[in-house]
Amino acid sequence: MTTGQPGTGKARPTPAGSDAESRPAAASGSGAPAQPARSSDTRFGESPAETESTAAAPAVNGTAAVNGTAANDSTAAVNSTAAKDSVPAKDGKDSKSGTAAKDSKDNSPATGSEDSNGGKGSEDGKDGTPAKDSKGSEDAESSAPPKDGKDSPTQGAAAEAKPPPTRWWRWAGKGKRAGKADGDTKTDGAATPVVADRWEAFASAPEPRPSVFTRAGRAVGRFLIHEWTLATLCSVALAVLMTWPTLRYPRYTLPQDYWDPSLQAWQMAWSGHILLADPARLWQSNTFFPELWSFAFSDTLLGYAPAGMLGSGPEDALLRYNIMFVLAHALATLGAYALARQLGAGRIGAAVAGVSYTYAPWLLAQAGHLHVISNGGIPLALAMLARGHGWSLRHGYRPERRHDGWVYAGWLVAAWQLSLGFGIGLPFAYFLAGAVLVAVVLFYTRRLRTRQPVPFGRRLFVADVLGGLFFAGVGALMAYPFFQVTKLHPYAERTIADISIFSPPASGFVTAPSESRIWGGLHEGARAALPWHPEMTLLPGFVLYALALGGLFFSAWRLRHRLLLLAGVLVTMAFAMGTRFFDGTVTYVPLFEHVPGWSALRTPGRLMLWTTLLLGLLAAGAVTALTDRVRELTAQRIPSWPGPWLRMATLLPLLLVTVEGLNTTPHPVVPTQPAAMRSAQGPLLVLPSNQSLDQHVMLWSTSGFPDVVNGGSGFTPRQLNDVRRASQSFPDRTSVEYLRLYGVRTVVLLRGQVPGTPWELTIDAPVESLGITREDVGDAVVYRL
Repeated sequence: MTTGQPGTGKARPTPAGSDAESRPAAASGSGAPAQPARSSDTRFGESPAETESTAAAPAVNGTAAVNGTAANDSTAAVNSTAAKDSVPAKDGKDSKSGTAAKDSKDNSPATGSEDSNGGKGSEDGKDGTPAKDSKGSEDAESSAPPKDGKDSPTQGAAAEAKPPPTRWWRWAGKGKRAGKADGDTKTDGAATPVVADRWEAFASAPEPRPSVFTRAGRAVGRFLIHEWTLATLCSVALAVLMTWPTLRYPRYTLPQDYWDPSLQAWQMAWSGHILLADPARLWQSNTFFPELWSFAFSDTLLGYAPAGMLGSGPEDALLRYNIMFVLAHALATLGAYALARQLGAGRIGAAVAGVSYTYAPWLLAQAGHLHVISNGGIPLALAMLARGHGWSLRHGYRPERRHDGWVYAGWLVAAWQLSLGFGIGLPFAYFLAGAVLVAVVLFYTRRLRTRQPVPFGRRLFVADVLGGLFFAGVGALMAYPFFQVTKLHPYAERTIADISIFSPPASGFVTAPSESRIWGGLHEGARAALPWHPEMTLLPGFVLYALALGGLFFSAWRLRHRLLLLAGVLVTMAFAMGTRFFDGTVTYVPLFEHVPGWSALRTPGRLMLWTTLLLGLLAAGAVTALTDRVRELTAQRIPSWPGPWLRMATLLPLLLVTVEGLNTTPHPVVPTQPAAMRSAQGPLLVLPSNQSLDQHVMLWSTSGFPDVVNGGSGFTPRQLNDVRRASQSFPDRTSVEYLRLYGVRTVVLLRGQVPGTPWELTIDAPVESLGITREDVGDAVVYRL
C-alpha cells in the first residue's frame, strides 16, 4: 500500500518497520515479479509506450525488453509473466500488479536512474540492479530479480550500501541528458538509427548568409534613404534651381553684379594661395600696395580658404565663387532644417523653416554679398550644440541624450562661421555668449528649485570649455588684424551718422527688393521712397508672416515658447532699424558705443537674418501641428482614401514659401582679364583707378598675385587716394617721379576705360624724355618705370 498526494505523480512506499527503507517493492498477488512504477517525469501528452520513463522487463537470456514489452525471440519472461503486465500506472498510482511506485528512497532492485529512452539505468554496484548505459544495453554481470518476490541477499546488501541521495540525483540527471542526446533506445547492443522529424521537410529554408557585396549594398541603400542624406540632397538640388543660372556659365558670369563678387572671388583665391605659399603673409595681401594688414580691410571669407587652394587664375576664381554661392544656399537650408528638427518640429515644418530662412525675399538684395549669404553655419551650430546638450524646445532638457561629440562639432562649426566675416559673425558671437550665460543661470536655478543635482557631466563640461575657448581663440585671431587696421586708419571706423544712412524705416519690413519675382514689380514705388533701398528692403515674406502669426495660436510649441519667439522677433526688428527706432537710444546705439567691434557694422538691416530665423521657427511649429492633426484625421477616416490628399495639402505652406523666394537676379558677364595683366611685373598700378574698377583688378591679379596698388573694400586708404590724384596727369615727369618713390615699377593703362578721362589725350603721347618705356599689349598700354 502506498501513500502520497494524488495527482502529484510522486507516491511513496509505506514503511512497515525498522528496515522499511531497505525493503524491496512488494510483489503482486499473482506471484509475478513487481515492475517499477511509472516515473513522475513522464511528459504531458505522451503515451506509456512513448514515454522515457517506462521500465524494461528483464529476460532470462540477458536481453532486455524494450519499452516494457516482453522479448519475443528466444527470450523467456520471468515466471511466464507477459511484459504488458508490468506497464506502470499513470499519475503516480500503483501498477496493475500492485508494485509500489518509485520514490527517491525506494531501494527495490528495479530502482535506478531513468534513461531518457525508456530504460532504467543505475550506477553499478549501488542497488544490485544491473547498470544500463544511456544507450539501453545492460552490463554483462546483471542478475535477474527474484522469482518469489522475496528479498535476496544480494539486494539487501546493495540496499545497505546505497550512497547518499544527492549522488543518486546527480547520476539520474546525467542519465537523462545522455539518453536525450542519443536518440531512440538501443536493443541487444545494436544502435537504432535516429529517425528524422517527418515535419522537417516542411520547415522554411534557412536564410543564406549575405555576401560582403550584399551587405555593402544594403548599407549604401540605408545611407541613401536616410533622412539627413535626403535633406542634404534636396537642399543642394533646391539651391541649384533657385539660384539658376548661376551654374550655367560659372567661369564667366557672377550673380547680382560683378563689383563686390569680384572682390570676394579674389579673397577666396588669395587666402588659399598664400596659405600654401607663405602663411605668415596672410594679412599682407598683394593689393593696396604698400599698405599693411590690407587683407583685413573688409570681411575675408577666410573659412573658404580650402576651396581657394584649388585652381588658379580669374576663371577658376569665378568658378569657385559660383560653386560656393550655390553651396552657401544649400547649407543655410540644411542648417535651418536641422535646427527646427532638433527643437522638435516635423519634417515638413522644418523644411518650411529651412526654405524661408534661405530664400526670404530680402536676401535677394544681398546676392552680391557672399559673406551675408553664407549664414548656414549659424543654425547648424545651434542645432549641434542643442543636440549635444540633449535639449529641444518641444521636449526640454533630456540628460540621457547628451553627447559631447556634438558639442565639439557645434563649437567647431560656430568658429568656422565666425571666420567667414564679422558682418554677421559678430552678432552670432554675442548671441552665443548670451545663450551660455542664460543656460548657466537656468541650470543653477533649476537645481536650487528642485534641491536635486541636475545631470550635466564632466565630459560635457570639458567639451563646452574647450569648444568655447577654441571659438574665442578664433575670434581673437580674426579680430586682431581689424583692430590694427583701425589703429592705422582711425578714419575707417564707422560713426553714428554712417549708421543712420543705412538704417531702414519700418516700411522696409513689408517692402521687397527688385530681384523678387513675385513682389519686385509691385513694390517699385515703395522702394523709391527708401533712402538706400538695397539695404532697406527687408521683407521676409508675406507667407512667412502669415504662418508665423498662425503659429502664435496653433502650434506644436508650448505657449511660453511661442511668446519667447515672438519677443525675439520684435527685439531683432527693433535692432535692425538701427537709429530709426527711437533714434536707437535703447537698442542699437548702446551696442555701438559699448560692445567691442560693434561699431564696424555699418548696415543694421542685416540683423533681419535673426528675425527671419525666429519667424521660421514659429512657422515650423504651426506646420508641425497641422501635419500632426492631419495624420490623426487620416487614421480615423473610414475608408481612408482621402488620406493621401490630406497629406499633400500639408505641403502647401512649403510650396508657397518656395514660390515667394523666386528671383530675377541678373548674372552679368565679368570683364575679361587684359593680356597685359598676365605678364606684368609688380608692383604695378592699373589706370583708371576707382572703387569699382579696382575690384576687377583684384580679380585679374589672381594670375600670379603680383603686388598691385589698386584695391576696393569697405573703405579707401588715404595713400591710395593720393596715388589716384597724382596719376591723373600720367605720363608726365611729376607723376612718374611720384610713382617711382611710391615703389611702382609698371603702369597698365586700359584703352577700353580711357574715354571721358584725362588719359584720353595723353595715351599716345611720346615718353622717351621721361626715361620710361611704352608698349602696346592687346587692349592696354604698358609703361615700365
